[in-house]
Amino acid sequence: MNVKIWLSSPQYRDAKGVILLDILPQGQCINAARYCSTLDRLKEAIRHKRPGLLRRGVVLQHDNATPHSANLTKQWLQRYGWEILLHPAHSPDLAPSDFHLFGPLKRHLGGMAFETEDDLISELRNWFDNLDVDFFRVGINSLLSRWQKCIDLHGDYVEK
Repeated sequence: MNVKIWLSSPQYRDAKGVILLDILPQGQCINAARYCSTLDRLKEAIRHKRPGLLRRGVVLQHDNATPHSANLTKQWLQRYGWEILLHPAHSPDLAPSDFHLFGPLKRHLGGMAFETEDDLISELRNWFDNLDVDFFRVGINSLLSRWQKCIDLHGDYVEK
């Protein structure tokens, strides 16, 4: 059985919950080197939070953004044997963060004000840490049915 990781910065998760919350410092841009550094941290987080799962294989879902498709990233993924679940361009219906995460997160944060970036990060960590495990399982299961719709429609936009 493969570990399924949803890649959607700033959080990386599977059916059991968040594995890594990786927030890009303000003013920095993601490039292939930074992305590979994040993958290194993700690999270590998997090793600590999901012992034994790295041996079973990782399937990573990400789109074709430049840091994801760069040669440096491809080499990293090949070196560690991680598979990619391809993601058709412009398909938010297949991005779990778009169809499953952002709505509840926006509702949670709605009306809150934060004094500092650290306060916001702390609230994000708290929110993710307190989500019920069923939240993540439902997201993974939804992804499976959405992929089937995409296949049945020969890659056309799925929506709800």
